[in-house]
Amino acid sequence: MEPESVSFSLLELFKMGGIFMWPLLFFSIAVIAIALERVIYLGYHNLRLDDLAQKVTAFIKEGKNGEARTYLSALTKRRMGARILLTLVERSGLGEHRMEKAVETEALSCVNSLENGFNFLTALGSLSPLTGFLGTVSGMIGAFKSIAEATEVNAQIVANGIYEALITTVFGLIIAIIAMIAHSIFSHIVDKFSADVEQTCSNLIMEIVIKNEAVPAEDSDTEGSGTREANET
Repeated sequence: MEPESVSFSLLELFKMGGIFMWPLLFFSIAVIAIALERVIYLGYHNLRLDDLAQKVTAFIKEGKNGEARTYLSALTKRRMGARILLTLVERSGLGEHRMEKAVETEALSCVNSLENGFNFLTALGSLSPLTGFLGTVSGMIGAFKSIAEATEVNAQIVANGIYEALITTVFGLIIAIIAMIAHSIFSHIVDKFSADVEQTCSNLIMEIVIKNEAVPAEDSDTEGSGTREANET
């Protein structure tokens, strides 16, 4: 005859875990809330840059900086990349170094807003297993206390105490795994965006510098030809 399997509901497991299940419950709610908030935030702010870079590069090559500003201004609400590129275009008349500094400052502000809540995920991912281990230690203390008070010691007393003590460790590790997975995915998305911003802005700054250097040369040629025509006359 096979032994009858024992199953517990989530509520029963929570009660069996003891007092340390309450902070774990709070940690789990916090992790889920932060993860969902970041998913919505990152989904709302489109982080694509390729389409913006292609359009703005075309405007710059044609000398239509005003049209580029108008195009980017209409997208700044939902496009982080548009905010950064708009800063670049608005300072296109400045030197290369000043353009780079302005873009760097705006990009840092955008990345900081994207990474909001990441530190909490890291902290919760570290605190959850520690709290679970603390609950386990507390449960083991209770189990050995029961052994000390029992007149007859049997395997069931020890097994039940250890079983209940390990519940907090399981819940703590599950919360930590979820927090770390969420943090890794979000960090990868933000890191990719940062790399794309750096590459795109570097290319656009080069286009702007080339365009700014070409304009004075064209003006000089025009003035020179006008002077020559006047002398011939």
